[in-house]
Amino acid sequence: MEDRPKESGTTKASTGGGPPPLHTVKPMGLTIFNPMFATVYALAILALFYHHAKTLLCSTTLVSFSINLTLSLSDFVLTFMWINTQTFRMCPVCRKQFPENVEKVMKRSDFPALDVFICTADPYKEPPIGVVNTALSVMAYDYPKEKISVYVSDDGGSALTLFSFMEAAKFSTHWLPFCKKNNILERSPEAYFESNHPCTSESEKIEVMYKSMKAKVENAVEKGEVDDQYITGLDQQQEIFNKWTDNFTRQDHPAVIQVLLDASKDKDTAGNLMPNLIYVSRGKCKALPHHFKAGALNALLRVSSSMTNAPIILTLDCDFCSNDPQTLLRAMCYLCDPAIRSTLAYVQFPQIYRGINKNDIYCGEYKRLFVINTMGMDGVEGPNYVGTGCFFHRRAFFGSPSSLISPEIPELSPDHVVDKPIQSQSVLAQAHQVADCNYENQTDWGSKIGFRYGSLVEDYYTGFRLQCEGWKGIFCNPERPAFLGDVPINLADALNQQKRWSIGLLEVGFSKHSPATFGVRSKGILMGLGYAQLAFWAIWSIPITTYAFLPQLALLNKVSIFPKVSDPWFFLYAFLFLGAYGQDCLDFVLAGGSVQRWWNDQRFWHIRGVTCYLFGSIEFFLKFLGISASGFTVTSKAVDAEQSKRYEQGIFEFGVHSPMFVSLTLAAIINLISFSQGLVEVFRGNNLEGLFVQMFISGFAVVNSWPIYEAIALRNDKGKMPIKTTIMATLLAGAFYAASSFICW
Repeated sequence: MEDRPKESGTTKASTGGGPPPLHTVKPMGLTIFNPMFATVYALAILALFYHHAKTLLCSTTLVSFSINLTLSLSDFVLTFMWINTQTFRMCPVCRKQFPENVEKVMKRSDFPALDVFICTADPYKEPPIGVVNTALSVMAYDYPKEKISVYVSDDGGSALTLFSFMEAAKFSTHWLPFCKKNNILERSPEAYFESNHPCTSESEKIEVMYKSMKAKVENAVEKGEVDDQYITGLDQQQEIFNKWTDNFTRQDHPAVIQVLLDASKDKDTAGNLMPNLIYVSRGKCKALPHHFKAGALNALLRVSSSMTNAPIILTLDCDFCSNDPQTLLRAMCYLCDPAIRSTLAYVQFPQIYRGINKNDIYCGEYKRLFVINTMGMDGVEGPNYVGTGCFFHRRAFFGSPSSLISPEIPELSPDHVVDKPIQSQSVLAQAHQVADCNYENQTDWGSKIGFRYGSLVEDYYTGFRLQCEGWKGIFCNPERPAFLGDVPINLADALNQQKRWSIGLLEVGFSKHSPATFGVRSKGILMGLGYAQLAFWAIWSIPITTYAFLPQLALLNKVSIFPKVSDPWFFLYAFLFLGAYGQDCLDFVLAGGSVQRWWNDQRFWHIRGVTCYLFGSIEFFLKFLGISASGFTVTSKAVDAEQSKRYEQGIFEFGVHSPMFVSLTLAAIINLISFSQGLVEVFRGNNLEGLFVQMFISGFAVVNSWPIYEAIALRNDKGKMPIKTTIMATLLAGAFYAASSFICW
């Protein structure tokens, strides 16, 4: 592992004489305990595989050998993932920033400029009013407004999105001075007006303006078109829409770039300069790959280089609003620290979601992924990039810290100085050129420059490649969340999102840049295995699916496949189970979670194992064999009132038929039947000492499956389990049982 550079280059100022500190870092409390427990647990795992080897050698039939081999393979996967997970527990760190000191070490006029990238693709799945709120929240940062440029990428090429931002541009001239004057924290208008804000005549006036804008936007989306009454008589808007119509009459269309606010001349109602606001819809051609979100981000990277070329870039998902106007200053505590900035690629803030119900039934908090694991990686070489809430040095996208890769034209270089107005003919012409669908042909974009192609999870892959080139990242997790996003409120959306992640991660895991091989060689074993834990997420499906079906089918046939309770090996299994679950619960609670949320987190881990992990793995290997191709599905941010109500009540949302629901229901039925039969045998007085472990696994699965049984039999709302799903799962359960009965156990 490489030594990390000193990360608090200004801390000696605390003793007097030097500049004030910008940030500090300290190790977490369990750093000593974790390696000690890992050593003991590793010895127990070695003993387990000794037991597996012994059992395999003593197998007397092909069936028993196959069962023992399957269990051994499943435990090997569990061991592989456990080893990778230890990376996050070796040296987790906690950081603190001092944004109030930024202006003490740097003049406000010397603050670096910022380009913000916001991507959207579908006005129906990603309602434009939500995207507008995201843009307004960062336009209102406590930062020189003329140094902020917000680029909105509309990959759907929708007139609805363009119209929404034209309305937002007008509203922003009132909203930004209102935020500054009243020093409000929630600078997303939607969040502010939903909060207990002070009611004044001024706030009421602004609220009326916002609701009027919101009504116009939502009415347009509902109708699927923009009413002429909203644009008639406004020559500039009419001209923009005529240009839009001309460009989008064909499926293959050229790039559309529209400057909605110009920081050099547009002012708010208080007479202050406004940020730049630029709408971008890159050129699309059906015959050429467009590389989904990574392609959109690279188009923004090139367009922004041509128009503003700010040294700092913020990437945001369209539903992630700023929740703290000082977030940019917190990022500057690292990005402007001369002790670390030469090798610092990005500062990553955690993904935190608003609207999560009390017990987080769909594991939408992602506390392990976005906080626990990230703090662990931060103590090694830095966190992974998670796609939103991340501030980059533009230079990081153009080669390693020691070797700049020059783009094909000098105007795209990170050190290029834009000395012309953003609406000048030459600047706009070049911006359109670099946003064209043919521009990337025969270039290094996506391979050596910019956001990297080759995976559906461009964020993970890009962060990994940057760190392999020698760049570092920093995790910034302030007490007040920097950004708040929207969480999926129905099970289908949550599982489909994670199925897409699983496919994308496997694409990296089985590529020539696999973290398990290339990553270990490039960044050492800790970082390599840390990234491998994420890349091979989906293979959790192997042990979870195995333990969801194999012990239960054996129990139905009264066949023991685990040690008896009186056998000393039983205590090894008990220790491995309790040790893993106990440490996992401790990590979760110490990171600020509750025991109830941890329970739902582990339940959802099991659900993912027989649904999105399983189907993601199958889809990836079919694609790998050339049988099918996976696409990018946008996760819906639209909210249904009835679904929202059930989500708030902690009720699982099924409602629609899905193959993933079939496998989930199948596992629930098999476990219920096997556990019930085991209980019947107990009541009959039969000795089930040899089947205790299988009874326990089935019972544990039954407890975790309660929401499924409830959805099948006890609910009448629209979110219940579809009858088609239940029938298919029941027939498959019968087929599984019948097939197992014919096996000579």
